[in-house]
Amino acid sequence: MVLRRLCVVLLIFLGCHGTAGRPDGRTAQRIVSLLPSFTEILFAIGAGDRLVGRTTWCDYPPAALAVPSVGDGMPPNIEAVAARQPDLVVLYNSGPNVAAAQQLERIGIRTVLLDLNRLEDLGPATRTLGRLTGLEQRAESLAAAMDAFTSTNLHPPSPTSTVAFIVWDNPPITIGHGSYLDQLAALAGARNVFSDIAAPSAQVSLETIAARDPQWIAVLSDSGAMPAFAKRQEWRAVRAVREGHFLLLPGSLFGRPGPRSAEAVRELRARLDRTASR
Repeated sequence: MVLRRLCVVLLIFLGCHGTAGRPDGRTAQRIVSLLPSFTEILFAIGAGDRLVGRTTWCDYPPAALAVPSVGDGMPPNIEAVAARQPDLVVLYNSGPNVAAAQQLERIGIRTVLLDLNRLEDLGPATRTLGRLTGLEQRAESLAAAMDAFTSTNLHPPSPTSTVAFIVWDNPPITIGHGSYLDQLAALAGARNVFSDIAAPSAQVSLETIAARDPQWIAVLSDSGAMPAFAKRQEWRAVRAVREGHFLLLPGSLFGRPGPRSAEAVRELRARLDRTASR
């Protein structure tokens, strides 16, 4: 339940924009990362040993768990972050985080706010972190791979399945076109039945979900347990729920854009292929 709440907050949060800060030329040596995606990128470019703080949710790679936690990061705990004596704090570019960054800057702590809403944001975010850490070459290699993955999938395969991502059940909240999960579904050969919603996420009614009639209900679940709403009578109005057609996707893989996004696409495609052969 806790992870599920995190995924909901992150997926909704990843659609709220603020004003990005401008990094200066200093090379960061003591970094606090306030988003799991940034933590993964920093480790991937070789800056993991410079992390002195992370959020509770930064659990990958496993080495990240050895980094002291500064809380869940929603909103950032200014005192806990400052206590780590960072020379750089990396935040997702959102309204609440802009305010937190301003507080940190006022006490002399450098910050950077980065967009990370869609797959095409991964390359620029990685290059920025490379410049800030002085690891431009490794960052460029990773960013180029991410850019190539995105550009080679500009024309995803024709969808063979339909899916609705349910990130909250009461009231129902689903994923729209503005979320990278919509992109992952398309790249895996599935059509998000709510891709006509421009926002990253939106509240919808059970009646609307039933009318859209997705073949699969996708939920983020690291435990692999069926969601509680699967047993609720009102949800049986949705055919996929009645038939037990759920895709239980690991939140730690699917709940964040990052270096493992290609792995997430392959995993979703494999699951759809397996279910199609049933």
